Amino acid sequence: MGRSRMTDGFRLPQAIPLMEKAMEIRELVDHILEAAPEEGADLNDGTDESNKRREFEREALKDQIDEMYGASLLIPAKIAGAEGGDLYDIRMENAALIRKAARELIVGLRGLEIFGYDEQPYFNLLREQMEEFRKLFVAWVQAFDMRRFVADEWGLFNPPGVDPDSDLIGDIGGDDDDDDDDDDGPGPFGGGGDDPF
Repeated sequence: MGRSRMTDGFRLPQAIPLMEKAMEIRELVDHILEAAPEEGADLNDGTDESNKRREFEREALKDQIDEMYGASLLIPAKIAGAEGGDLYDIRMENAALIRKAARELIVGLRGLEIFGYDEQPYFNLLREQMEEFRKLFVAWVQAFDMRRFVADEWGLFNPPGVDPDSDLIGDIGGDDDDDDDDDDGPGPFGGGGDDPF
């Protein structure tokens, strides 16, 4: 699937460069993980204690690689999920998962180092790419429309001032922006008379 087809239907223009960077990061993570040391080294060339230690390190390295691979897959999937949902609460939930996965990639590099895989030039390249991704991510999150929401009963991803026990639903009607009510009065959602708070 081409990247242009992947981003068709994204509502926020900020999502397109974010997705492109996520796919670049995924490819870089693939290359880094493919170059990891092989798991098949002979364990019977030392003491039982050293063999156990090397087996532990090998398994830990494999687990770290699996976690980083999963995180690199999750990021673009959650960007697409946020764009498909186009509700503030859904976007914020996906954004939180993206942030967590992105941080796991960076922390995962340290895990690779600890368990015997150290390729600093490539690791530094991933760190640089993640910093570029972070900046694009911030711009994307700031573009979320807080007026488009369904109250999150768990209270985690509501716009400011929305009670988790309410049955409030924001402006999830048509796709057209309704700029007529924007200057009617104070409130986080504009349209003073329609302000649910």
